[in-house]
Amino acid sequence: MLSSVNRKYLFTFYFSIIRPCFILAQSNMTSSGSVDADKFSVAYVTVPSKDVGKSIALGLVKNKLAACVNIVPEVTSIYEWEDEINEDTEALLMIKTRTSQVDQLTEYVRSVHPYEVCEVISLPIKNGNPPYLKWIGDMVPEKS
Repeated sequence: MLSSVNRKYLFTFYFSIIRPCFILAQSNMTSSGSVDADKFSVAYVTVPSKDVGKSIALGLVKNKLAACVNIVPEVTSIYEWEDEINEDTEALLMIKTRTSQVDQLTEYVRSVHPYEVCEVISLPIKNGNPPYLKWIGDMVPEKS
């Protein structure tokens, strides 16, 4: 009698408390979430060509200022410069980094970019795949 009561109690305890907690913990690790909101950012930089973009991207990753840089090979930019409307074909860099490294990333880009005034803008990542955000954090150290 006692052992059947203990088994029933353990069975109930497991399925009503332990198992749901385990499932919830697992789902938090694999679902989309804002676990590290604002800790990471994506920066956008336009460059005159894919080759210039590759050179800048390699420097950013090598110097641990970016975890990943995607190069969109062709975008059309329309802008005003020196009182003229211009239309140029450029490449776009999408750079994933730590928010704390955006200033240093900007300094690096400005030092190697061929434009007199280069575009470097960033937005905080408000939500994302937690393992991917962790990977960004593993690749790009905190600002020292």
